[in-house]
Amino acid sequence: MQFLTKGYQESTEDVLNGAIFDEDHDEMVIVKDIDMFSLCEHHLVPFFGKVHIGYLPRKKVVGLSKLARIVEIFSRRLQVQERLTKQIAMAITEALKPAGVAVVVEASHMCMLMRGVQKMNSRTITSTMLGVLREDPKSREEFLTLIKN
Repeated sequence: MQFLTKGYQESTEDVLNGAIFDEDHDEMVIVKDIDMFSLCEHHLVPFFGKVHIGYLPRKKVVGLSKLARIVEIFSRRLQVQERLTKQIAMAITEALKPAGVAVVVEASHMCMLMRGVQKMNSRTITSTMLGVLREDPKSREEFLTLIKN
């Protein structure tokens, strides 16, 4: 259980460790298919899947592996997928102050697969869009198209 909940002892500042760089870049940055494993806080059984992250920098970028580490911080806590999605997006927003952030989480929940309704092929998809990626349909569509390919 300590490993599965180690995210409570970690912070975004700790894992970023200064890996935010000045860069003359203002186009979309996407890291997709980040593996994610978490525990449902209601049933204490796993949910797992993929996280897709995109952001529009304002002349600051982060080391790419740090995005996966941010996912790890929040997924290694007792969670619900909706909160997990938003926490990842908010952490990136607070750290980088980008023009926009988008996070999509696609997961299978053991609480739906092995108990309750027992629907083996169900997946849950949640998204959080902030800034330009929420307000501008073209930017949002660019992100959603790129994570599908």
